[in-house]
Amino acid sequence: MRIFGVVSFVLASLYLAGCSSTAGVDALQVPSSETTSSVVRPSAPVARAVKTADTETTVETASMTGAARFRPPAPLLDDQNARPFGLAEEETVAFPAPDLPDTVEPPVQEAALVSPPKRLSRAAPAMLASPVTRYAFRDAKPINFGRSSPRHLAVHGVDVSRWQGNINWQKLRAQGANFAYIKATDGGDHLDPMFMRNWRNADAAGLKRGAYHFFYWCRTAGEQADWFIRNVPKVDGALPPVIDVEWNGDSSCRRRPSREKVLEKMQVFMDKLERHYGQRPIIYTSPDFYRDNLRGAFPDYPFWLRAVAAHPSKVYPGRKWLFWQYSGSGLSHGVSGRVDLNVFHGDERQWRNWLGGGQMVADAD
Repeated sequence: MRIFGVVSFVLASLYLAGCSSTAGVDALQVPSSETTSSVVRPSAPVARAVKTADTETTVETASMTGAARFRPPAPLLDDQNARPFGLAEEETVAFPAPDLPDTVEPPVQEAALVSPPKRLSRAAPAMLASPVTRYAFRDAKPINFGRSSPRHLAVHGVDVSRWQGNINWQKLRAQGANFAYIKATDGGDHLDPMFMRNWRNADAAGLKRGAYHFFYWCRTAGEQADWFIRNVPKVDGALPPVIDVEWNGDSSCRRRPSREKVLEKMQVFMDKLERHYGQRPIIYTSPDFYRDNLRGAFPDYPFWLRAVAAHPSKVYPGRKWLFWQYSGSGLSHGVSGRVDLNVFHGDERQWRNWLGGGQMVADAD
């Protein structure tokens, strides 16, 4: 019994010593400095150029992630309730603060903060196999184009922005929208709040999609190109980016540079986009701006021409074109109100060839 008692005492002592030792180690532990991959660290501030008069300075802006990207710009229109039509007329409305309805998805992240997929030189076969939906649009202000009616062309589409609100893309596709150009950016700091929602949903409905940028003549071309690249993903099968160049009297930017300066700034912008996306940008323009600046310019670039009262061959004589915006008053299931209507200059075979990467600049007639 004595031996058993001694053994029991020794075992109890060892057990108590072990517990004391463990408690001491726990008391010395400190929280880990590691973070999990679910923790998002704020990105470094992004420098952007701000040009005043002819002097350009650089200021530091907040991170472009999260709500910071929705810094409301200064108002640009006295009447922001006016509902403009066409590409350029809508672009000068100041975007609202981030108090968006629940149906609007979060803003798109900067391209620099995500890993973009590899760009292919030709569209995938599945993308080319989608059937062309025939024209079924109506028009609130129909124009009789006679024998040159856009109805005779096979591939129709739309261009949209925040003004179209929540779009039912499946219904729009069924009406005859085979492609959509979607407002993305203007100037150097404006982002259409519906861009990413439209970008995703148009693709899900089977439309070929592209993005356009409204060019400001009071900002440098380089910073505008950077802003577009940050906000428009580089993805397989997307249509070439579009630079929208027009005079816009409603904008806070009233500057009208010389023709030489206009062409120089456009070239800088387009070169930067072509290097990034691997596609030659398309030039969208209106009759007055074309008359002042673009006659005879950029013969190797595809043009998208606005001509809502006559055929492009009459409004832009001698100019080859790829897309024709023939109406700013289109009506369609899936869209509340009016929508811009466009058509591709070619038949279905030429459309598929162009989507596949073929270089095509259609004739002027």
